[in-house]
Amino acid sequence: MPLTGEYKPSTSEWARTQAEKYEASNGQKSNTLRGVPIIVLTTVGAKTGALRKTALMRVEHDGRYVVVASHGGAPAEPKWAENMRRQPHVELQDGADKRDYTARELSGDERGEWWVRATAVWPDYDNYQKRTDRLIALFLLEPQET
Repeated sequence: MPLTGEYKPSTSEWARTQAEKYEASNGQKSNTLRGVPIIVLTTVGAKTGALRKTALMRVEHDGRYVVVASHGGAPAEPKWAENMRRQPHVELQDGADKRDYTARELSGDERGEWWVRATAVWPDYDNYQKRTDRLIALFLLEPQET
């Protein structure tokens, strides 16, 4: 069942513009970041309950996706990570395909496997991890049954 609620745009103009253009064009416009394909993740705000949209690197394997809470290696993780911990029902749009997923945070060997996949797509994740003392969280998104 699709997420419902009021959409609250990002305060970052470039992030808001990219997510909105991507969605409006069914993934035909604003679909890369520095030449790498992206997806748009919709979460429910942990404090506001509003819908939040974030453009993230596309890391997919066998119909499942991982999203990387790197925040460029900043000391604090992006807010959407806590949003998913509190409300694991999310939407992901990959091109024209928009579906409901359930998110869960990865650990151990499973996290290691997906980290390799993520850095194959975006090698800078390794640099981001070196910049921060926190372990960058990975969330696996698995399709919900219809």
